[in-house]
Amino acid sequence: MKRINIISLVVCVCLLLIAFFLRYEQKKNMHEDRTIKVGFLYVNDESAPYTYNFIMAQNAIEVKYQDRVEIFVENNVPEENAAEGLERLVKKGCDLIFTTSYGYQFTAKEFAEKYPDIQFCVATGDLANKDVKLDNYHNFMGRICEGRYVSGVVAGMKLKEMVEQGEIKPEQAVVGYVAAFPYAEVISGYTAFFLGIRSVMPTATMKVRYTNTWSDYMTEKREAKKLIEDGCVVIGQHSDTVGPAEACEESELQYHVYNVGYNQSMMDVAPTSTLVSTRINWEPYMCAAVEAVLAGKDIEKYVDAKIVGNDACGGMAEDWVRMVELNTTNTDQSYADKMEDVISDIKRGKIDIFKGPYKGVDPEDPNDTIDISGGFEENEHGSAPEFHYVLQDVIEIEE
Repeated sequence: MKRINIISLVVCVCLLLIAFFLRYEQKKNMHEDRTIKVGFLYVNDESAPYTYNFIMAQNAIEVKYQDRVEIFVENNVPEENAAEGLERLVKKGCDLIFTTSYGYQFTAKEFAEKYPDIQFCVATGDLANKDVKLDNYHNFMGRICEGRYVSGVVAGMKLKEMVEQGEIKPEQAVVGYVAAFPYAEVISGYTAFFLGIRSVMPTATMKVRYTNTWSDYMTEKREAKKLIEDGCVVIGQHSDTVGPAEACEESELQYHVYNVGYNQSMMDVAPTSTLVSTRINWEPYMCAAVEAVLAGKDIEKYVDAKIVGNDACGGMAEDWVRMVELNTTNTDQSYADKMEDVISDIKRGKIDIFKGPYKGVDPEDPNDTIDISGGFEENEHGSAPEFHYVLQDVIEIEE
């Protein structure tokens, strides 16, 4: 009798294991056959470098997943109209929605709370781990300070070359920067750019002009021209259009004015002025998010990068940040070699970008200051940049 009970128990266990295996295979096949709808909310369209950079990731998703993913796009949606764009994507039946502008995040979180079965992935935002944490609300962004720093190294090399060749005097090593808003994301970016410059040209200074808009071609071009008229010989930007690059190309000063771009190569509009560009590569995160939703799994478990709660951040080491097309018509091999060395050091953690003999002040609160002689760890708490201090005596804000 005892032997019969043991045999019965073994048979039951085997049957349970077989049932579990069949159920697992059924669920696996179900996920493998699953199709999803993916929405993209864009603040402008492919004519703007900023949005075009996201569209490259969208195209990669379409190529990789083909008929397993159906894409829906809302272009040219102002941040104040985010609810209308999101509502249209919800009505399309989207399972996953990517929003691509900082100002979308508040409305997106409201929608995430209202529609818990839809995953909302918000680029450049910082709300994922604040207040009410939602399982279906996520932030992501590349560690773009790395690309800014490398861009600054290239700009610094050009400044040094111009001084050594007698094109400009040492005191004329002034860099201009067309900045969208006095937000941490923008301030962090131009600070990293400037510190990259200073690593090569220690006497350089910077002037910053804010446009108070993310994407306005005429305003960006006008502010770039003002910086050029004010003596800046290299113009960087954290703005969405090609306006600053064209202002450099059209300059008729006795010395050349160079441009460092963002989001895409500026070679087509500024072939003689462009030095280099940097961009965030959105593809790794977006593909991972699609993969996770197709599999019915948590998004963060599929992302190969730094994860803080529902927030993901990657840099050059994870291929989340890339350099774009060094212009070989106005640079030589030494520029490419230096870029390669700096990128390698960044990937290995050998460069502390926000470190130097500088003090900074919060432009919104003069009592909030910082000394970065001991360094500052950017993206310590999430993907959104946190460095929001203007370096005193070396970076000047133009009105």
